[in-house]
Amino acid sequence: MHRTARLSLLLLAFAAVAASAQQVYRHVDANGKVSFSDQPPAADARPAAPRTGTASNDGGSAALPYELQQVVQRYPVTLYTGDNCAPCDTGRSLLTTRGVPFAERQVKTNEDVEALQRLSSQGSLPLLTIGSQQLKGFSDGEWSQYLDAAGYPKSIRLPAGYRNAPPQPMVAQRPAPVSAPPAAQVAPPAPVPPAAGPTPSNPAGIRF
Repeated sequence: MHRTARLSLLLLAFAAVAASAQQVYRHVDANGKVSFSDQPPAADARPAAPRTGTASNDGGSAALPYELQQVVQRYPVTLYTGDNCAPCDTGRSLLTTRGVPFAERQVKTNEDVEALQRLSSQGSLPLLTIGSQQLKGFSDGEWSQYLDAAGYPKSIRLPAGYRNAPPQPMVAQRPAPVSAPPAAQVAPPAPVPPAAGPTPSNPAGIRF
């Protein structure tokens, strides 16, 4: 066969393969499931909404990036603070400036103090936990070192709509007991007047 004829046949074969490849369509349903078909998607089909994960202590509607979600799930950060505590404010500012998602627990009542002592064997604040690691007292260098080791980014990578959950008490406050209404007083039964006239116990029928 002539070389030019063979080349033409090869080009025709490649064109047939390309034409058949163009007939395969990619479909994404509403749940994000991907499938392939030789039928084009319907004209009124809507593209599937992007699926995003949720954060463990996300206080807003925005989800964390996947990599940051993994760090939060492995090493969740909790900050224990109190009122009029300058180191607590500085520690909170460090976490916020660095973009670390964290939960905050406030120590205010005697029950909170007792719970803090059971947790850390002391009552000083602030206390930072990164996973199971406890950092007692604020230290910029030490906190940053452990956050780096856990894999938290050094600069903010939070989405614009992300908000940490508002601070919660160390010990959940119990609702005040509801007192039962006083029982209604029942009047004593009225005395039964003696029967008039003679009776077996009072044959004379005397009344006093």
